Amino acid sequence: MLTIAVSKGRIYEEALPLLAEAGIMPVDDPKKCRKLILRTTRDDVQLVIIRATDVPTFVEYGAADMGIAGKDVLLEHGAESLYEPLDLKIACCKLMTAAHKDAPSHRGRIRVATKYVKTAQRYFAGQGIQAEIIKLYGSMELAPLVGLADCIVDLVDTGNTLKANDLEPRELIMNISSRLVVNKAAMKMKNQAIASVLDQFEQTLAKR
Repeated sequence: MLTIAVSKGRIYEEALPLLAEAGIMPVDDPKKCRKLILRTTRDDVQLVIIRATDVPTFVEYGAADMGIAGKDVLLEHGAESLYEPLDLKIACCKLMTAAHKDAPSHRGRIRVATKYVKTAQRYFAGQGIQAEIIKLYGSMELAPLVGLADCIVDLVDTGNTLKANDLEPRELIMNISSRLVVNKAAMKMKNQAIASVLDQFEQTLAKR
């Protein structure tokens, strides 16, 4: 049995066509059922539906053979223990800094609110900026508005949420897309099955 970890939401929806091309379609709709392990139209493949931030952990420890995760999650997790053979070019967005539209540029020591603590630390250190990182799990846009932080680091898609809260995107840290990751042991033990899925994904991506 080949187990593929994927999260609900945008990544799942945009991954469905790729999975379908490989003959992998869930028998049950995760929107309509509470099952966390989904059978598929392939008897040898199942999907596990988990939080996006847990995908690399499940794959790293072998609870899933493969997974689909955003590059932002992989960067924060530290995915050196995983194979990352494919950029699936889905769920694309940007990881950026953002601040109040009237805020001055970064000078001296700053406070940064984000859930991407490790990524933010690496970025600001590389810029030679002293940054105190404050970890938040949501509502990042509030932090500059109430004086908790000078800026935030977060994913930006349309930018509408920033604009609605009088914030603006500033520096681009990285373009983000979802990647296919593979457990290293599974790559050896289930090489044929994994190679088949990889090959089908590559063919589908080449047509786009």
